[in-house]
Amino acid sequence: MSGKPSEHAEPNYWMVWLSLAVLTVVELLVAQVQGARAFVIFSLCALALVKAALVAAYFMHLKFEKYALILIVVSPLLLSGILYVGLVPDAITHIHWLAH
Repeated sequence: MSGKPSEHAEPNYWMVWLSLAVLTVVELLVAQVQGARAFVIFSLCALALVKAALVAAYFMHLKFEKYALILIVVSPLLLSGILYVGLVPDAITHIHWLAH
């Protein structure tokens, strides 16, 4: 055994790029769906999160980082989700703002 730290395998950046391109095409197709506005919004948000996770994992090399660093990156995302869930009911009750 050598004293060197173990190297991580080089990711296949072309496959990640291809995945991002396919997800972008899917986003464009979903955006063309008529009606079902809630489905379109939810789908676009989910696809954007998947794309952001791919970029963070491979291009920012977070897939190969230690657990503590991943928690530092994920915690603001979790906080944003909590704030969203907490603020949506208030925004819904003040829907008259959208009419102006």
